[in-house]
Amino acid sequence: MQIENLSWFPGHMTKTKRMIVAEIKNMDAVCEILDARIPISSRNPDVDEMTAGKPRLIVLNRVDQADPKETKRWSAYFRGKGYAVLEANAKGGAGTNQFAAVVRELLKDKLAAYAEKGQVGRTIRVMVLGIPNVGKSTFINKVAHRKTAKAEDRPGVTRTKQWVPVDRTLELLDTPGILWPKFDDTSVGLHLAFTGAIKDDVMDLEELASLLMEYLGKHYAEAITTRYKIEIEEEDSGYDLLTKAGRKRGFLMRGGEVDTERMSRILLDEYREAKLGNFTLETVEDLKE
Repeated sequence: MQIENLSWFPGHMTKTKRMIVAEIKNMDAVCEILDARIPISSRNPDVDEMTAGKPRLIVLNRVDQADPKETKRWSAYFRGKGYAVLEANAKGGAGTNQFAAVVRELLKDKLAAYAEKGQVGRTIRVMVLGIPNVGKSTFINKVAHRKTAKAEDRPGVTRTKQWVPVDRTLELLDTPGILWPKFDDTSVGLHLAFTGAIKDDVMDLEELASLLMEYLGKHYAEAITTRYKIEIEEEDSGYDLLTKAGRKRGFLMRGGEVDTERMSRILLDEYREAKLGNFTLETVEDLKE
């Protein structure tokens, strides 16, 4: 399957979208969780319309896998748009302890207004949004110090909304992950596929790995040559590099042919686990505004 033709919109995502629109009026703020490696592609463009007018907190998750310099630039960009920003590594817990304080700072004017009306201690309700497999449930688990939200490695898993208490006056509304109907921009679909937000079985694994290897070979050549002990020639395609890496690893089938499918899985796994290095695939300059 060609990535530019990739279109999927499971029924539960349509249901989730309707639920978000119905619930947003009851929310004090919205927390949008993005993948720090792909802040553009991991943003659902429908969120702005669905949550217009609500104070926004952007969580840049997986900062431990992203380029620190680019993460700082993205944080400055989102703050410039009037959003609060929290840099986090949900899996390791970094940044999650600051969540409640950041939310209350974001809503300080509203909380002051509540206090003037004698509504001290009123519960703050925050809707948490994110595409599948962005680490949303793991983030919520850490923030709430409990195993409440269902964390799932496989993207696109159907779940229902659920309220998660953080403390006596802060509650989160966890929502199922939602993608958009079609990826009009080829790079969006590719970046989501590289990071695992889209199931690997909806496209050809070797094609995906070849495209990733081609990108890394051009932009992070040293990481590839160091990790896989290969040399990159100017004329090498992504598939050529994948074959070289597979041969170097000894992934050979009968007749000496390289098992490129096995190497494809290894490459994607090692990239997603940050074994190749800390890479940010999208910069502020890539924005189309």
